[in-house]
Amino acid sequence: MPDKPVVLNNTPLVALWELGRLDLLRDLFQAVVIPKAVEDEFLAADELARREALANAPWVKTVVLSYPRRAQAYSGLDRGEAEVLALAEESDAGLVVLDERKGRRYAERMGFPITGTLGVLLLAKEAGLIESISEWTSKLQKAGLFLSPELVRKVLEIAGEQS
Repeated sequence: MPDKPVVLNNTPLVALWELGRLDLLRDLFQAVVIPKAVEDEFLAADELARREALANAPWVKTVVLSYPRRAQAYSGLDRGEAEVLALAEESDAGLVVLDERKGRRYAERMGFPITGTLGVLLLAKEAGLIESISEWTSKLQKAGLFLSPELVRKVLEIAGEQS
């Protein structure tokens, strides 16, 4: 796993919280950081439960950008995604966990390794932390998270859960 910090966006954070598996971040990565904008987005719904979840997950650290204006360079992204990329630059991130296509394109152009929610689940399966990805993707879909059927199929194929 990366020695450098892993920077997480809101959608993967919400997804892992919905699954009750923020512990996967601790078990997979040495340092997980979220920018203040992502914390704000995360706490915008169900604030008390989510605040408690973050308090019980001290391995997820909120970081205020050293140069907040840097986030303004990412036009077309929401504030959270822009701050994720700015924080990735500031912290020389080893991995950016981001689901949204436009943000992923920026991260790729910047040369950062990227993954998304399903990639985290795949890493967790490879590490023996979960037995089945399909079980967790079903739970995410029932919770209302959109997952591209093609992407789910590819991930399940990689995981050896579908031929």
